[in-house]
Amino acid sequence: MKNTDFTPLIEALITLISAVITIFVLPKLNKYLRERLSAEQLSALKEWVKIAVAAAEQLYGSKTGQQKKEYAVSFLLSKGIVFDVDEVTALIESEVYKLTKEKQV
Repeated sequence: MKNTDFTPLIEALITLISAVITIFVLPKLNKYLRERLSAEQLSALKEWVKIAVAAAEQLYGSKTGQQKKEYAVSFLLSKGIVFDVDEVTALIESEVYKLTKEKQV
């Protein structure tokens, strides 16, 4: 009985599988991870905004909205949170709206 060497066939198969993983799987995995991290970062930012707005409301209850907003932004910056001003302004306004709505209930 003759022994057949399957090493070249196995090497070719491993190369093919590696190419498929590199071309198709890794880019999708990379995209998924980037989106997931972004979602987690956004969630964390929303939590910090919620804390900042609540603190501003507690500290400056009767002051103007602008003073409260400045405090909230300053608070976020003091925590080392880097953000897009428009995005954070929208998040702050959203949180203020929620607080106002809760007070009415």
